[in-house]
Amino acid sequence: MKLAIHYPNFTYPGGNTAIAPLLAATAKAADEGGASTFTLMDHWFQMEAFAPATDPMLEGYTGLGFLAGITRRIKLGLLVTGVTYRHPGLLAKTVATLDVLSEGRAMFGIGAAWYEKEHRSLGVPFPPLAERFERLEETLRISRQMFSDDDGPFEGTHYQLESTLCEPRPIQQPGPPVMIGGSGEKKTLRLVAQYGDLCNLFAPDVETVARKIDVLNQHCADVGRDPAEIEKTIISGIDPLADEDEFLRAMDEYAKVGVQQVWVSNRATDDPPTWTIEICERVLPRLKDI
Repeated sequence: MKLAIHYPNFTYPGGNTAIAPLLAATAKAADEGGASTFTLMDHWFQMEAFAPATDPMLEGYTGLGFLAGITRRIKLGLLVTGVTYRHPGLLAKTVATLDVLSEGRAMFGIGAAWYEKEHRSLGVPFPPLAERFERLEETLRISRQMFSDDDGPFEGTHYQLESTLCEPRPIQQPGPPVMIGGSGEKKTLRLVAQYGDLCNLFAPDVETVARKIDVLNQHCADVGRDPAEIEKTIISGIDPLADEDEFLRAMDEYAKVGVQQVWVSNRATDDPPTWTIEICERVLPRLKDI
């Protein structure tokens, strides 16, 4: 099983001047330690389920651009971009730029968006859920076209582009791998089957993840796609360093139902670089054997 490091917290001793060096040191530790992917959140405010909205939160793609210049191997992405945050043409251009500057290491994480408060606060439209899913599908189609050599127009219900020119196109072709976040069985997993290269399943236990994968497999059959083409991933709520054996036992159970990559989060540590080094040294070698 592969390991991904998620970095959602920017509140550490030293205040704002500590944000850049801590983030850089953590990403370098993940890159040098053998982790497969490094992600930031894509929010304008901190998530209130974990901390006050007034806590620091970086703009996601600016943060990834910073990391592209100081890492060499690891995949870089957002977990995940809300479809409402950027016009799809600008979003595709941004992801393509990240892929070029990272020399082919971008991951395109995207979802239907949910954090209404940040939209209302900054004056960004927050349409109903059904419309956000419509916009998500159009954004996936637009990005696929912009990553290709098809510069023609796009005519959708919500977006109309006279041209889908995107130069330079991504180094990865037919484009950076697309990860669609969420576990909704009717809409999200259908979109994964049609457009995704990875899914990120939100579920409380192995049995629920197994059911979600079964649903995804059926969607793949419906659209004529081999489900083996889609990498199945989860976010773990277990701190790998709190109990390594418990974490690895749990990951072994997830692997048995098809999970191939696990995200762990730095939210509970005051020293994310050291935390990352220790995970890569103590846990990752055993995780790779699962």
